[in-house]
Amino acid sequence: MQTILDNPKITIICPNGSLDAANSRNFEQELNLALNRVNSTLVLINLEKVDFLDNTGLMVLVSGVRKAKQLGQRVCFSSVSPAHKIIFELAQLDKVFEIFDAGKICNR
Repeated sequence: MQTILDNPKITIICPNGSLDAANSRNFEQELNLALNRVNSTLVLINLEKVDFLDNTGLMVLVSGVRKAKQLGQRVCFSSVSPAHKIIFELAQLDKVFEIFDAGKICNR
């Protein structure tokens, strides 16, 4: 069976290391650039290589999701570690964020 993407206008961001007060501004700029791309309708943030996430980094993710909604776009997350899933659950963001396992992205 062949899977065909309805809209291949996807931008993927793969942050590395920490999303914290020290570097969240750089990530926020990268995310805003991705959201402002004319041809992108979905931004996928792959968190596989993020080893630390603090409140500042979390707020950048929330702001990105809000901005995407205002622009008629989507921000989704993949490869979220169990530790980061717990943070999302405690903040009740797991109900707001679209989170995919890496293998399930194409099954949506």
